[in-house]
Amino acid sequence: MLAAWTGSWSLGWSVAIFLVAAAVTVVCSVRLAGLGDTLADRTGWGEALFGAVFFGLITSLSGIVMTAVSAAGGQPTLAYGNAVGGIAAQTLAVVVADASYRRVNLEHAAASLPNVLFGCLLIALLGLALMASFGPEVTVLGVHPASLVLAAFYWGGIRLIRYQEEPMWQAVRTRETVPDTPDEERFAGRGSRGLWGEFLVVAGLVALGGWAVARAAESLLEATGMNAGFVGAVLMGGVNALPETVTAVAAVRRGAVTLAIAAIVGGNCLDVLNLAIGDLFLRGGSLYHAAGSDQLFLTSAALVMTTVLLGGMLVRQKRGWLRLGFDGIVLLAVYLGSVAVLAF
Repeated sequence: MLAAWTGSWSLGWSVAIFLVAAAVTVVCSVRLAGLGDTLADRTGWGEALFGAVFFGLITSLSGIVMTAVSAAGGQPTLAYGNAVGGIAAQTLAVVVADASYRRVNLEHAAASLPNVLFGCLLIALLGLALMASFGPEVTVLGVHPASLVLAAFYWGGIRLIRYQEEPMWQAVRTRETVPDTPDEERFAGRGSRGLWGEFLVVAGLVALGGWAVARAAESLLEATGMNAGFVGAVLMGGVNALPETVTAVAAVRRGAVTLAIAAIVGGNCLDVLNLAIGDLFLRGGSLYHAAGSDQLFLTSAALVMTTVLLGGMLVRQKRGWLRLGFDGIVLLAVYLGSVAVLAF
């Protein structure tokens, strides 16, 4: 029985488990959107901060588990590719959520200072990860110092965003701007403790799905001989992005547009910390220096995509091509181009 869980799976089982885990992730993510919207109001954190921290953590659980399992299993390129591939795919989720929001460009409606600051934090974290990969290959007790720097940088960024005093920049309110207003009608008869309990149970299912995807991906590599960079960045990264994508679309349909953007950008910030998790679980070296040209290329693509998204939130274009803003079209082009380069 234990061998069935720890050994290699057949190609058929790997594909089936991969798809089932992805489906479970989708179902759980839809539920998370409703719970998160209500808890954001009850905690007083607001959609932007709650979405980036709590939502980001929960929706990143599957990716965290994928990275840790792959690194512990001696697949560092798979672990690194999953983390940065998830960031690129999750940024593309903005385009999916934007397409489902009919009134105006989503980045226009959801403009807020915390979301812009989280975009800046994400760029800084990705830059630090690249610096680590090109810097000296040193470890202390098996962990690269950059992993601690990433964690400290993230914590400092969260504190800066949460405890900011009077902001010197504000998004101009327009008729299309959707303010973050409390709305508890859906769960009015339930206490906060019960909502938190369900939130954590759903989070556990998402984490379990991440473990199943990572094990299935390892078996796929063994059975097919596929490129580890492609599997980690595109297949695992795509499933890694499912929670953010589904919750963003569900949040948009509930009118929680700020929460939608925050879940994506905040989840991306936590996915950079996946590299620190993978570095911790990897035996015998630094995860940053195990990254090949494919993984570093994808990290650069994630940087470009984040910068484009940040530009979209600052420009706040109301309409663009194909009912999307300029940023949506550019994000789609950069991601598809990156996948094409990795595939060929």
